[in-house]
Amino acid sequence: MPKSKRSKLVSLTQTQRKGKEAKEELVKNIRECCESYTFIYIFSVENMRNTFLKDVRNDWKTSRFFFGKNRVMARALGESPDSEYKENLRHLASRLEGNVGLLFTDSEPQTVQTYFDAFKQSDYARSGITAMDTVVIPAGPLKRQGGGGEDDLLPHTLEPALRKLGMPTRLVNGVPTLESDYTLCTEGETLTPEKAQLLKHFWIQMAEFQVSLLCYYSVSDSTFHGSLDE
Repeated sequence: MPKSKRSKLVSLTQTQRKGKEAKEELVKNIRECCESYTFIYIFSVENMRNTFLKDVRNDWKTSRFFFGKNRVMARALGESPDSEYKENLRHLASRLEGNVGLLFTDSEPQTVQTYFDAFKQSDYARSGITAMDTVVIPAGPLKRQGGGGEDDLLPHTLEPALRKLGMPTRLVNGVPTLESDYTLCTEGETLTPEKAQLLKHFWIQMAEFQVSLLCYYSVSDSTFHGSLDE
């Protein structure tokens, strides 16, 4: 009987080897960038979206981005005077905490700061983030955010989903309807999965993708700058 193509044993040692090789490759690439670029920036991302990060990468095609695996990136830079790849890089490595990444580029701090100050993209909120505003859905036939015409009315097929998400709706003449005003969320509260989905149904975007520059390192004079104002 032929062996099933679906059943394939993978050695644990093989998996570990591939993981180690990937880490070593990341260390190698980061150190090569230390020799190729003038500045190294640490950036943080708020409301991460891969689509928007891809747009940023396209705008900076001559630069290199590394995101995630902070411990491996810190090891590549060096975390002590004895292990740092270049003088004072240990200070940069110490700032690799949280949702951050590395940007290698030849662009001056002012140029990079100006770009990221302007690059902000709105998107639908996900569960777990803090509501930016209080949203009250008025009583009556339900419409999309900003909608005023019949074409903006929510479809009747959506009514069961709205009720399942906690809205006290009912169908009136084939239109999802509220008998009284409904507070969907309050400013400052943590959004639940249900409330995040309701915001999306009403086309209300409450998240903003934004990249912030935290600090940088100048390769030419081996200096670390704790902020872009230095």
